[in-house]
Amino acid sequence: MVATLIRDLRDIDLAEDALQDALATALVAWPRAGVPSSPGAWLTVTARRKAIDRLRRERRLAELVTELEQQTEEVLDDDTIIPDERLSLIFTCCHPALTPDAQVALTLRLVGGLTTGEIARAFLVAEETLAQRIVRAKGKIRAAGIPYRVPPDHLLPDRLGAALAVVYLIFNEGYSATSGDALTRPDLMAEAIRLGGILAALMPDEAEVLGLEALLLLQSSRTCARSGSNGELVLLEEQDRSLWDRDLIERGVALLDRALSLRRPGPYQLQAAIAALHARAGEPGETDWAQIALLYAELARLQPSPVVELNRAVAVAMAEGPAAGLELLDDLPLDRYHLFHSARADLLRREGRVDEARAAYERARELVTNEPERAFLSRRIAELEPSAH
Repeated sequence: MVATLIRDLRDIDLAEDALQDALATALVAWPRAGVPSSPGAWLTVTARRKAIDRLRRERRLAELVTELEQQTEEVLDDDTIIPDERLSLIFTCCHPALTPDAQVALTLRLVGGLTTGEIARAFLVAEETLAQRIVRAKGKIRAAGIPYRVPPDHLLPDRLGAALAVVYLIFNEGYSATSGDALTRPDLMAEAIRLGGILAALMPDEAEVLGLEALLLLQSSRTCARSGSNGELVLLEEQDRSLWDRDLIERGVALLDRALSLRRPGPYQLQAAIAALHARAGEPGETDWAQIALLYAELARLQPSPVVELNRAVAVAMAEGPAAGLELLDDLPLDRYHLFHSARADLLRREGRVDEARAAYERARELVTNEPERAFLSRRIAELEPSAH
């Protein structure tokens, strides 16, 4: 609905405000009159009318008011809000006039529905800093008159990197929710897979587009095994692999093969190749950790980041022992990242350095905002208490 309203109103703030007004109206009207047969259509039409009222009060954009009045008379249903609208919004937000960080942050806010706090945690920056990026990006779109559309083919490459990053981060928030009572957010995972599929249909010869969609499918294949009957976190090595979705694995591997056949390697293909190695291991002991460590080393070369180095360190630890992994973790600038401390704690635990492991787990628990992850860390800490031995 936000995407549709932005297309019609050509003003991000006005679209968001109008939809908020419509939702507030629904909270009053629906309990009294009942939920309409097409709630999405009702909200979209009501939001347009609210926008018209705002524009009239402000005495501006007379031509747009007339256009919106005509659109409001159209018969709408929920099917009018199609993925292409969201895709247009992604490419609007990923215009080269915006900085890369602003492109991704704004799109995650508008398309992914993530809160400013969730996006800030994904970027490992302060929430206030992220909020200012979003405000500046909205202003830039308005001031520059950036069009709301999927760009023509010759302009797609300039925006593709940011668009793929957005889809990837939407999926990541769905796969491992940064906050809340659930480990995952399946709606975001499904939305990312759907958007990735649309991009793959638009650009079937772009290796990284295919690689990203392969990665999302392969990661999704483990969803049912990642949590227990009470929603508790289950680590990869402890998962019931019979619960992994073999259809998603086969589809993901086929997409990865197509991507690799184009001989244009990139970060998403490397991550998909790592996910495929996990998917092909029938038992934890069959995992080719040495090959995974090599793939992470190549990923670090193509896309250097502390988080990639963290993952490489874990893979090296699995291949060569915890001491080798701990050595690679030294000096990584990830003190505010709970997974860094959790990984370090696990390696310290395996090394028998119990007191250091407990302290690292406690630091991870201080930082985590997802309840199943917090509960997992609490269990680990309890296991390391002297009374537990």
